[in-house]
Amino acid sequence: MIEVEGLTKYYGGKRAIHDLNFRIEKGEVVGFLGLNGAGKTTTLRILACLILPSSGSVRIDGLEAGESAHEIRKLLGFLPDTPPLYDEMAVGDYLRFVAELKDVAPRDVSRRVGEALELCGLTEVRLDPISTLSHGYRQRAGIAQAIVHKPSLLILDEPTSGLDPVQIGEMRELIRRLAGDHTILLSSHILTEISQTCDRLLVIHEGLITADGTEEAIRKRVASAGSDEGIIEVELEATGSGDPGPAAKAQCEKVTGVLAARIVRSEGRRISLEIEAIGDQRAALARTLVESGHGLLRLDRRSLALESIFQRLVHPAPPPGGPISA
Repeated sequence: MIEVEGLTKYYGGKRAIHDLNFRIEKGEVVGFLGLNGAGKTTTLRILACLILPSSGSVRIDGLEAGESAHEIRKLLGFLPDTPPLYDEMAVGDYLRFVAELKDVAPRDVSRRVGEALELCGLTEVRLDPISTLSHGYRQRAGIAQAIVHKPSLLILDEPTSGLDPVQIGEMRELIRRLAGDHTILLSSHILTEISQTCDRLLVIHEGLITADGTEEAIRKRVASAGSDEGIIEVELEATGSGDPGPAAKAQCEKVTGVLAARIVRSEGRRISLEIEAIGDQRAALARTLVESGHGLLRLDRRSLALESIFQRLVHPAPPPGGPISA
């Protein structure tokens, strides 16, 4: 379990993070979401006991970081944004070296190394020098060194950075497998990775926590804190001659509450539009489109996407009433 209270860090008089307060329970997979420079890496380095905060406290499994940094390091595994690898070493030898540094009992070292190699998909390259590994395998080796001593807490800083789509999918599956045995704090600025991998989100912007909760809970709070915006999907079939798209778009934009309309697909006589609107304007849109002679095939409303929620959370103006939590 992680308990953070009033965490603040200054570098050369410039504030990196300010008054962070959050709690992560045992077994949770929490996504730490923020733009580059928001304060994610600074926070993770403090949690990993690599740097000290200017003020505030961090407790991990009941241990105070300022007093028990060495003991805490035994409880956690840390993958920084650049994996701490030794290029001249073979993968298996490197993991054995790390296990010994992490005080794994000599009788358990071989077993722990073998488990980490298998779990991270490194068995076939265990004899290869790290310098010969692809970027994807280097990231895997970085995670292997973080788990070889079976820590209770994993801290992963941008684990999918620089990976191609296939490697990202493989890394996502690896993190899901690790989730059953570890509490995980996963830092990223890639929204889809956070959404598909994590149980809960912490959103940080300019050194401040702006949201804390599940994606759905944060979506509801964002909607209740501001206007009830959503996306309405419309599918039409032309009933007359010519392209129905521009005319349908223009009709939709006349409806009160509609912020914008855009054509997303046009195939033969069928056309699909996405409409941003305040409130549920489906009835008004249906009436307008039918009365203007369009053949209405489908009309659905969906909630704001994570991208839209994130844009609102990282807006320079703080949300009313302080951070959003759930």
